Parts: sequence; C-alpha cells; structure tokens
Amino acid sequence: MDRRTFLGTSLVAGAAAATKLATAQTAHASDDGRSASGKFKLKYAPHFGMFKHHAGEDPLDQLKFMAEEGFTALEDNGMMSRDPELQSKIARAMERLNMTMGVFVSYAEWREPTMVHRSTEVRDMLKQKMRDAVEVAKRVNARWSTVVPGPYDGRLAWDYQTANLVENLKVCAEICEPAGLVLVLEPLNPWNHPGLVLTKIPQAYQICRAVGSPSVKILNDLYHQQITEGNLIPNIDQAWDEIAYFQLGDNPGRKEPTTGEINYRNVFKHIHGKGFTGVVGMEHGNARPGKEGERAVINAYRQCDNF
Repeated sequence: MDRRTFLGTSLVAGAAAATKLATAQTAHASDDGRSASGKFKLKYAPHFGMFKHHAGEDPLDQLKFMAEEGFTALEDNGMMSRDPELQSKIARAMERLNMTMGVFVSYAEWREPTMVHRSTEVRDMLKQKMRDAVEVAKRVNARWSTVVPGPYDGRLAWDYQTANLVENLKVCAEICEPAGLVLVLEPLNPWNHPGLVLTKIPQAYQICRAVGSPSVKILNDLYHQQITEGNLIPNIDQAWDEIAYFQLGDNPGRKEPTTGEINYRNVFKHIHGKGFTGVVGMEHGNARPGKEGERAVINAYRQCDNF
C-alpha cells in the first residue's frame, strides 16, 4: 500500500471511529445530561433517594426522572410505613408512567428466632402481617413482597427449624395466594447479617419446594450470593423455577454495577435470555456523590444493559 492510499484509509477509519464515539456519547446523554437511549431491556428498579440530586426530594418528581431515564420499575422497602394517601399517589403516578411496582418489605426480623418456631402466637402474628401486606399491595399495585425470616435458634436442631419455617410460610401463603401477592424469601450473607437462618439459594429453593405455593418464591440478591456462595449463573439456573425476583449490588462495596468484581453484563444477558420479565431491584448505594454519582449509576446500567 502506498503512502497516499494509507493516509486516505487512515482518515476514513479515523472519521468512522470519531462518529462511533460521538454516537455512543449521545446515546448515554443528551445536551442537558439526560439519557437518550430509551427504555432498558430489563426492569431495573431504583429506589427513592437514588436520584434526588437530579430530581429533588419529592418522590413523584423522582419517579418522573426515573421514567425519563428509561427505568420502568421502582422498589421501596419501606412502603408499608408510608402514609396511605402517599401510597395511592405513588401508585397513580406509576400507572401514568407505565412503571411496575417492585418489592416492599412485609416481614423482616433481625433479633428474635420467631419464624423457626411454631406456636399459635407466631401464626397469628404472621397472619396479621400478611393481611396488612395484602392491603398495601392492593393500594400500590404490587405483586411481590420481601420476607426475611430472621435468626436461627442455636438451642433447636436445624431440621426442626426448617420444618417450622416451612409450616409458618404455608400459613402466610394461605393469606397471600388468594390475593395474588408473592412473598419472596431473601437469603442474606452471614458477614453483613450474622446469625440468620436463610443464607443460600439452594436452601431457599428447598424451602420453597417444601411450601409448594406460587406465593412463596426466592428473591435472589446477587450481592449477597456473591459473598455467600458465588457461582451466580449456575445457581440461577438450578433454582430458576423458584426465583421470582432479583436484586443486586456489586461486590465489594455494594454499589452500582461495574464498581466491583461481578460481571453484571453477562448476568443480565443470561436472565434476559431465559425470558425473565420481572423486576431487578437496584438495592445498592451510589459509588460517587451528587449529580455526577447519579449519572455514573445510570451510565453503568446502560453499559451492562448493552447486550
């Protein structure tokens, strides 16, 4: 190749590369800093406060910002504690924005080994918790609610505790199943949350199979499972029939994807390829503060959603 041909070819290649770069930059953000790439492939669900530097403190304004950025879901662990009037306003706003409500927490115990014991008092307490959860779910159009069963009891054989937990979850399912509410059990890692009875996906799978209800399934929080057992994609495949919901955070740090060791692009591609149409909760913090940090979160999801 002579020098003239080489220079011509190089100029064309350089122009093409520049055009590709400019297109990629435009896809990530418009002139006012907002995303211009449309809706995400998966239903990633931010939580209130994640984009407050862009959208302000008002939850309805935050919802609007999320929708404009391409997010099609929301999760709010503390929804049950919100005023019913605000719950209704959130639901109406999400309906207008065509957004899906993700999980809220209906039961989470951190201190007492309650659900691993069987008694009339425990069953009555759980029934009331589930009735309250059903009412909130109806108000906010929610299909899923998180359950953290709580600590294990070191004075009781493990198999008895598992059997008692299964029976208590059957009691919960009797309330939730007619209402179409799915309780999702969340295994938590023992480093951040020592002493809890539920820690692994295979364990949660065994419990869900024993309960045998469409209203008791698994919440697979990939941050926790990377710490507890790793092997994320094989465990997803093994437990697939019982997984109803995903949450995530990168590890270490529990921040947005691309800040740690998990290849979330591959994980998202995998669950999308398996036909997952549910919600993927963004239960993590922002690695950087302010608007810059919020934009980094959005760009990280654009990067990992590009499969």
